Amino acid sequence: MPDVTLSPVTTADFPTIARLADSIWRSHYASMISMAQIDYMLAGRYTPEKLHRYLESTECWMQLLKVSGVPAGYCSYALTGIPGEMKLQELYLLPEHQGKGLGKLMLRHVETEARGRGCAVLTLTVNKGNANSIAVYRKAGFTIREKAVFDIGNGFVMDDFVMTKSLTA
Repeated sequence: MPDVTLSPVTTADFPTIARLADSIWRSHYASMISMAQIDYMLAGRYTPEKLHRYLESTECWMQLLKVSGVPAGYCSYALTGIPGEMKLQELYLLPEHQGKGLGKLMLRHVETEARGRGCAVLTLTVNKGNANSIAVYRKAGFTIREKAVFDIGNGFVMDDFVMTKSLTA
């Protein structure tokens, strides 16, 4: 197994995160949402101003995954404001690194962080058309709690499942 590291993002990592997101999102979501929506969401999420919230926060975190020193993915997570609940906000890997246990490594990291902060529930949202990711999350112990449609502006919506996992079992 190659050398794998997962470390908190720094300001110097912001361009890397943006490049990873651009590559991953365009390949992964093109069959689920329009390119116009992908462009809109990338532009709104991966600016230095938006990424800066993960630095020195006590409520949200982002980690950069590297394989043999080369950026391969990232994950982010945050307290939800509901006592005992954390949300997995993002978990993304470049396609060439999928199926190697790296997503599971990031998910375990988030679960450990949630438990360490006294959380008993981990939530996430996933596009209803994202069958592969839904299957991965089900295998990891998540269940669908509800369907939800989120208006994200500019005429776009996110049509998602909200999934949860108990961390007490």
